[in-house]
Amino acid sequence: MAERINALVDAALIAERKATPPRTYLGASRLGHACERALQFEFAGAPKDEGTDFGGQTLRIFEIGHQLEDLAIRWLRAAGLDLYTRKGNRPDGEQFGFSVAGGRIRGHVDGIIAGAPAALGLRAPALWECKTMNAKNWRACVKDGVAVSKPVYAAQIAIYQAYMEPSVPGISSAPALFTAINKDTAELHHEQVPFDADLAQRMSDRAVRILQATDAGELLPRIAASRDFFECRFCAHAERCWGLAA
Repeated sequence: MAERINALVDAALIAERKATPPRTYLGASRLGHACERALQFEFAGAPKDEGTDFGGQTLRIFEIGHQLEDLAIRWLRAAGLDLYTRKGNRPDGEQFGFSVAGGRIRGHVDGIIAGAPAALGLRAPALWECKTMNAKNWRACVKDGVAVSKPVYAAQIAIYQAYMEPSVPGISSAPALFTAINKDTAELHHEQVPFDADLAQRMSDRAVRILQATDAGELLPRIAASRDFFECRFCAHAERCWGLAA
């Protein structure tokens, strides 16, 4: 019975995902990924290698993460933080975000902190980003900080702070608040992340490079010289990439 029900659940989730229109832009949350060619494949909508698309269990993990983020919002508001996740703080309000390069680079932020209890010493407005992690990754984040343990997230935070500045003046001046939820234990980690202007510029330059190369029909370099490289073993476009000329 369990196998039969789970098969139906997974089939429904996979069908929902397939019915979702693909992105037509370069997502700023992905710009910190190590391989520019992989990002180029994603932006161009190149088909993934057979068998590498997300299965039902992975999609369930994603949905649990979204639900935990909603809980974190409730918890932080209960703690006295004035946290906005939608314009006007209405459930039907638009999500905060930005669109540049003619809409070809976009990002949507988890929230903006407009105020907090004085005892916390948080400056506002401040970007709020939330991620869920298993216990191993959560402990690494607590030990080393997000910039070291999760550079993709750090890049996301930096470019969000930079590109949100025109619409939310001062958001790049105040450190962002990064919240990590341990999915195994419900432990919470909160970390202030000062704006890294150099990192934001590098990520912005990378985005432009990906757009320009794709428009010109050029392939950006691979991250590695060997297919056995760690990042390549988990890439959804490895067959396509290594099947092309160097």
